[in-house]
Amino acid sequence: MSFIAVMCKKDDTTLPVVKTYTPLYIASTKATIGITVESDGGSGIVCGVYLGISENPETTGTQLQMGSDTGVYRGQVTGLLPDTPYYVKAYAINAKGEGLGEEVSFTTPATIQDFDNTVYETVKIGTQVWMAKNLKTTHYLNGELIGTTTPSTLDITSENSPAYQWSYSGDDANTTIYGKLYTWYAITDTRNACPAGWHVPTDTEWTTLENTLGGYSVAGSRMKEYGNSHWLAPYNLDASNESIFSALPGGYRDGNGVFSLIQNNAYFWSSSESEATKSWARTLDAGNPAVGRTGLNKNSGASVRCIKD
Repeated sequence: MSFIAVMCKKDDTTLPVVKTYTPLYIASTKATIGITVESDGGSGIVCGVYLGISENPETTGTQLQMGSDTGVYRGQVTGLLPDTPYYVKAYAINAKGEGLGEEVSFTTPATIQDFDNTVYETVKIGTQVWMAKNLKTTHYLNGELIGTTTPSTLDITSENSPAYQWSYSGDDANTTIYGKLYTWYAITDTRNACPAGWHVPTDTEWTTLENTLGGYSVAGSRMKEYGNSHWLAPYNLDASNESIFSALPGGYRDGNGVFSLIQNNAYFWSSSESEATKSWARTLDAGNPAVGRTGLNKNSGASVRCIKD
């Protein structure tokens, strides 16, 4: 009789531990989703989320791989349907099997439409819902035209309350991308340039947005569209657009009729006055992660992002 000893090793591998990120930034057709992998269970893993329009997305939805290690993963999923509920669940798979996070649901916000029948995506950021594109309308809600000037560079500094809109440099091709530039008098007119149920944000509402995104010193990075398709190269390296606000640098027009800073700066009106001739505005810069706050002359032309009532 013979005996051969075999060295055995105890298998200490366990299922990985993963948590599902509850989306804070949800647009009409996209959302920022993610996971936190707290433990790999002692072996190599692949991890990501299951996403679908029914409960138990691990059996009814689509598997989206996001990583292969412990840590935090965030990314944007596109191609979603507006005003639709979705279900998401984190997963991580190792040699032992699959660990699942809790199931989280969210609903994409509906799109909206202005008087000109332009459709805008919207985005839920914390407790607020914003337009995800710059306003383009040439009409108030009652159908009356928002005036413009001929030429687009006309000096309007002598006018008391000029209610105008312009395409940047008078070129309508710029409107397709960057929206219109409006005077403060146009966007605070009681006839309302925003779609029904929406309004021009107050200074306080802008501050709420900044605070939701970590404070004014970093919020700009999370608001600006990623990359250099529209922002000036080689700048904008800080931009993540994590919030899906997708801010674009539409520049501005001064009262003398000079257009400037397209692709470099965004100027957004608030409805709140800073003094008799000025109103608070927010600014974003291609080379700066912060959100600026400035008193802008009311006869200047700046971009508009409406917020839901």
